[in-house]
Amino acid sequence: MTAKPARTAKNKGTGKAKQVSGLHPMLAAKLWENPCWLSFRVNFVAHHFNQPVYDWVEAVHGLTAPEHVVLYALALKDGITADDIVASTARPKNTLSRGVAGLMQRKMITRRADPKDRRRLILTLTPRGRQMAEITIPALVAHEAAMASALSAAERRTLKKLLDKVILNQSNWPTIIA
Repeated sequence: MTAKPARTAKNKGTGKAKQVSGLHPMLAAKLWENPCWLSFRVNFVAHHFNQPVYDWVEAVHGLTAPEHVVLYALALKDGITADDIVASTARPKNTLSRGVAGLMQRKMITRRADPKDRRRLILTLTPRGRQMAEITIPALVAHEAAMASALSAAERRTLKKLLDKVILNQSNWPTIIA
């Protein structure tokens, strides 16, 4: 996206004008004149986190996005199933299955039957997989910190609490558009 000169965009709902520097006019409209402001802004932030992260992970470490999603999930909670990762990411099972297969081929994870339920396959990081997680995760943390650097520590805590509240209300979100 090429930088545009600073312009004023009306902040819908408040009647106040916002100074917007370098934003494409359509992006400014989606950010400040959008009735679906929460979903667009959350998606905007997520995209600008995920795209550079997955591009970097693939270019520098040779891992695909689905492989890194699995690796990251196991770094957070080792000994889970692919279904657990699907449930926590909303990514398609077939996509994550390719990630699991790629990591197994690279010997970064192992898969074994759950002794309590032989149908469940437990995924575990190998030392090589743990080492990759220890290399990549700090870069993600630093990228997120850079994105949040416009906020004070108190503002980051408030944002986290507000997003927690929205997420914990998930059981009340409609699942069908009527």
